Formats: sequence, structure tokens, C-alpha cells
Amino acid sequence: MSIPAVNSILVPIDSSEQTIIALSQTYNLARLTNSKIILLSVDEGSHPFSQNKLDELAKEAAAKSGQPVEIMVRKGNVYEEINKVADVLNPLFVMIGLSSKISLSKIIGKNAFKMVRESKHPVISIRGKVHRDGCNTILLPLDLTKETREKVNKAIELAKIFNAEIRVISILTIKDEEAENKLVSYSNQVWKFIKDQDVRCTIKTLRGDDIPKMVMDYGHEVGADLILIMTKAELSIKEFFIGTVAQSIINESDIPVLSFRPMERKDTTVFNPY
Repeated sequence: MSIPAVNSILVPIDSSEQTIIALSQTYNLARLTNSKIILLSVDEGSHPFSQNKLDELAKEAAAKSGQPVEIMVRKGNVYEEINKVADVLNPLFVMIGLSSKISLSKIIGKNAFKMVRESKHPVISIRGKVHRDGCNTILLPLDLTKETREKVNKAIELAKIFNAEIRVISILTIKDEEAENKLVSYSNQVWKFIKDQDVRCTIKTLRGDDIPKMVMDYGHEVGADLILIMTKAELSIKEFFIGTVAQSIINESDIPVLSFRPMERKDTTVFNPY
């Protein structure tokens, strides 16, 4: 007798190949988290997804995931409707397929990133065509912003779900010796904390200025299946992995990216998971 699903994963779906790829990436995660899959089709007024096709996708998703699948249909702007529906459903994740790499100057890229950074729920964006069914390696970029520590607990949570390894990376971009020392010290604290949670972990420090490229290059080097970043509704260009860096990674990475908004906390340069 199967156990009823207690969580949900929201999957916006359309006729593009990339949203179908994103759906396929949901199956294993749905099984491991005992989640039902909710297919969301948004009719923006032209070429809506047919009900027959939605029914076929739902049947296939249920068979491949072994989890219940529901269909929701809405009208309006796709990015606005995704967040509206997510606010009602409170899903564990929103799994969204983003089509070919979009430059920051393209309005669709800005709309997609606006949806991601304004989402109150974790969003996994899928660009690449080929992905593992599971998740063996999680890439965790660190900086000194107060929000970044929340990524640590999220990374540990996911690593335990998938039995994955965490690869911590810190990138030194400033010449200030004090800031560098703080980042190195902080990264080592994080590494120790993760190891104490019985999760496999490595740590790497790089130096350079093109942060998005260095993160993605290192992700390819270690075979990362997921990159964790933070987003904020209000952006500051000085906040690494939250502002323009986050946008570049979401818009360009063919490695899946998990983005979520931080809670409000007091700043500190000492790692505190609580």
C-alpha cells in the first residue's frame, strides 16, 4: 500500500523541450521527498497547451515517478502565475525549465530572473539537456554576506536526501587581506560543520574576478549536479551570489541551479547555522 504524498513539487509546463526535461528531473526528487507533482500550464493567449497533451504528460509522470500527479491551468503572465500558484500551494520546490542561454539584455531573461528572485519558495532552474536522475555532487559557493549561511543547511538537507557530496567553493576577489582571511576562516568553519553532520565535503578556494564563470567552470570540473545560490527581492550589486552574479548563473548555467530567498538575520563573520 503506497503512502499518500505529503509534499508537492510545482512544475510549470509548456510545449518546449526544456520544460519536459525539467519535469523528468522531478521524478527522483518526488520519490525521495514523497511529493506529488503538480503540472502548471499557463495560457498567455496564444498556442495554449492542449488538455490531451497535459493528460498524457501527467499519466507518464505518474508512471515514471510512482507519485501522484495533478494538473493546474491558469491564464495570465506565466512568471506571475507561477509565483501566485506557489504561494497558495507552498511547494517544496518549483522546478522550471529555462530555454537556451539568454543574455542579460533580453527581456525574457529579466522576467525569468525576476520570477526566481521574487519567489518565496526554492526554485530549481534547468537549462542543460543532459542530467543525472539523482544528485551526486552539490556545489556550494560561499561569500561573507549574512544570508549565505542559509545555503549551508539547505545543502546539508539535500545532501542527506540524495546521499550526495558537497563541494564548498570560495572565491577571493578583493585585495583586502582582512576580508580574505575572514572568508577563508568562514569557509573552514562551514567545511567542519558539514563534516560534523556526516556529509561528505571538500573545500576549494579560488582567486579571480569573473565569479559566475569560475563557479560554472568549477562545477563542470567536479561534475556538479546542482549549484546553490541565494536571491533577494531587493538587490544590491555588492552582494555576491545574490544580485547580478546570481542572475548570470541562472541565465547561463547548464548545471541545474537551486535559488531561494534568505530570511532576515543579523550579520556576522562567524558561521552560525541557527
